[in-house]
Amino acid sequence: MIPVNSPFHPDNAADYKVWRKNKLADYPGAAADLVVEVANPKALTPAEHEALLSLCRKANMAIYATPCGNAPDKSILLDIGRQFGLTHLDANYLSDEDAISTLTVAEKGHVKGEFIPYTNRPIRWHTDGYYNVPERRIKGMTLHCVQPAESGGENAVLDHEIAYLLLRDENPEYIRALMMDDVMTIPPREDETGIARAAESGPVFDVLEGGPLYMRYTARTKSIVWKQDNATRSALSALERILASDSPFMFKNRLEAGMGLLCNNVLHDRTGFIDNPAAPRMLYRGRYYDRISDT
Repeated sequence: MIPVNSPFHPDNAADYKVWRKNKLADYPGAAADLVVEVANPKALTPAEHEALLSLCRKANMAIYATPCGNAPDKSILLDIGRQFGLTHLDANYLSDEDAISTLTVAEKGHVKGEFIPYTNRPIRWHTDGYYNVPERRIKGMTLHCVQPAESGGENAVLDHEIAYLLLRDENPEYIRALMMDDVMTIPPREDETGIARAAESGPVFDVLEGGPLYMRYTARTKSIVWKQDNATRSALSALERILASDSPFMFKNRLEAGMGLLCNNVLHDRTGFIDNPAAPRMLYRGRYYDRISDT
């Protein structure tokens, strides 16, 4: 249940207007505005930390660029996360033993190859962990690039609060539809032993304890069941139109070696890519039950 005094409640026009004005003030205008150069990601200077934090407060994301090159060092991702209060990792069954996911193209025949992040195919718009139960919501996420693809592998990112704003400005009824508890259902996933993950229903937009907006969404058309009513169809059509647009709020960037994304699980996608067999694409991904501190 969304608190009636939340600016995200579709009936609270007064507080929404104030929030909207503050949100758009000095909002980043390009992907380059999200990038902060850092000398040592394991020990940020106060100025570097504040620059990244300020971006996350405003846009729910920031990109760091380090001189680390293509050193395969997971501690970079872990240490960056810790400095922003990201400590509780989500260990999914495809992640490594340390709960970090090593994103590379899976070898032929490997079970990981059944899942798009472990292929070179494009990934459609989504937030991470959209299939998780509420107790395991992914609130924060980090990506660290060890080795980029030879070509392709570009990400587009969109602040989920901006997606909400654009939808609400167009029609508040879209928000109301996407806040229904039964609007989005992930069917159960089965394996050779039976049901590996039960079906999970819930809203697209929700408000977390303390007031921040949360979004769970996927643009994929398989393994997803949407509520079949006109309100939901209209809202989804509007969201799909926004995600297919050239909105100035949508930032495209390719992470190069030593660069990483720090975010409150914003919307993102990925283009397909071509690997260099001698140096295949590799990223580390951390999914957290925490939001970035002080955002």
